Amino acid sequence: MPMGMGPGWGPRRGRKRKMRMIGVIPEVRHFYPALPPMGQPKPPIFMTYEEFEALRLVDHEGLTQEEAGKRMGVSRGTVWRALSSARKKVAQMLVEGRELVILPQGNEVPRRSDEEEP
Repeated sequence: MPMGMGPGWGPRRGRKRKMRMIGVIPEVRHFYPALPPMGQPKPPIFMTYEEFEALRLVDHEGLTQEEAGKRMGVSRGTVWRALSSARKKVAQMLVEGRELVILPQGNEVPRRSDEEEP
C-alpha cells in the first residue's frame, strides 16, 4: 500500500488551492456579440476572476507578472498561467464571436482598499 494510504483513505488530489487577492470584482461579467451568430451558436467561454485580475493587472495597469503575483498573493508562474489562459479566451471570444462570462471560482478574496500596495 502506498505511503500515507490506509484503509478508508482515497487518493490525494494535490494541495488545496491558495486564496487569490482580487483588487477589483468586475462590474460587467457578461459580454456577447452584438449580432446573433449565423447557425448554431457555440457555447460561452468562461473566465475566472483570477484570470480577469491577471489580465487587468498586467495588460491594463502595466505591472510585471512578478508585481501582479505579489498583489494577488501568488507566484509569478501562477500569474503567467492565468494571463495566458485569459488572453486565449479573449482572442477566442473576438475571433469566434462567442459570449464571455466572468465567474468566481470560490478561492478569491477581495483586497481591502486600506491595504497598502507592495
